[in-house]
Amino acid sequence: MSCVVYYAKENVSSPLLSFIARNARGGRSKLRTTRVKFSTGVSAASAAVASPSRSSEERVYEVVLKQAALVREQRRPELALELKPAERSWDLLSEAYDRCGEVCAEYAKTFYLGTLLMTPERRRAVWAIYVWCRRTDELVDGPNASHITPKALDRWEKRLSDLFEGRPYDMYDAALSDTVNKYPVDIQPFRDMIEGMRLDLKKSRYQTFDELYLYCYYVAGTVGLMSVPVMGIAPESKASTESVYNAALALGIANQLTNILRDVGEDAGRGRIYLPLDELELAGLSADDIFRGKVTDKWRSFMKVQIERARMFFDEAEKGVAELSVASRWPVWASLLLYRQILDVIEANDYNNFTKRAYVGKAKKLVSLPVAYGRALMAPSSSLIGR
Repeated sequence: MSCVVYYAKENVSSPLLSFIARNARGGRSKLRTTRVKFSTGVSAASAAVASPSRSSEERVYEVVLKQAALVREQRRPELALELKPAERSWDLLSEAYDRCGEVCAEYAKTFYLGTLLMTPERRRAVWAIYVWCRRTDELVDGPNASHITPKALDRWEKRLSDLFEGRPYDMYDAALSDTVNKYPVDIQPFRDMIEGMRLDLKKSRYQTFDELYLYCYYVAGTVGLMSVPVMGIAPESKASTESVYNAALALGIANQLTNILRDVGEDAGRGRIYLPLDELELAGLSADDIFRGKVTDKWRSFMKVQIERARMFFDEAEKGVAELSVASRWPVWASLLLYRQILDVIEANDYNNFTKRAYVGKAKKLVSLPVAYGRALMAPSSSLIGR
């Protein structure tokens, strides 16, 4: 399932992107719970492309259909990494994966522990995807963010294309290049995540939820589409591939909505509002109310609706976790349960997300891990069959 899902940042500043200074900033994301349904994959995607007025959900579903088709085919062209002769050994590639694991262990501890139950090959691949997502996120939200320009993101996208073609730039790229050669991973979700970074450079307001949904997909929902091919779908699952991807997408969006609701005050301090302005207006609120940061009855009512929406996405996501390969479920369940508790903390803080940061304490995290493990052992359900 989603890796922002599980690749959620654990509030640590990273020096990982020292290379960014050579190549030259930040926001977060939100969503809706209607799921686009098409009668047939190819014709639906074509119809969506032909319609200039298609919704964000339709645009995102095109990517879901394409990735799901790749997984069904389980085919990838054989690409040889264009490394120097001395670097072709498995030892070097193994070291690259180990370095990715070290980064994951440092910045996403809970998720890392969950990956240890996965098969070695899948574990390493997930680490490689995690590191690329983290590096991309830190382009606009890390210590060197002030140096990032649209051209720097263009260069990062070119670098992405190169590694997909077997021409990695560094050790981390080499691990991901090897991963996308082994698994049916499409490049589009990676490109879309970079597009989300471009939005952060030029956009700090979202008028409608439809706008916010697309941003949410770019910066978080994409992680689920990247990860499902690696995590694998359980052989005994009777759910459609598309429905599993929709659940993965929902998890990424749920996590990002939770990020947004948790970080309202922090984002306001940076001049950013990741809440639908039209919904604020309907609630009798405005951008000025966000910047004033005062908890009122109107704000509480507004927040209740936003939290309910996020929980609906979590509900949708839960239906798909059990469809994953059994060895891949624990890190996803752990991330889902821990992130969902942040919404409970916001409520416990009387909806004060202006000056109080909602976080799940270590004791609650420890209690959640065995619960997640128990759920991971459950067989696929019938909740997604026929969807």
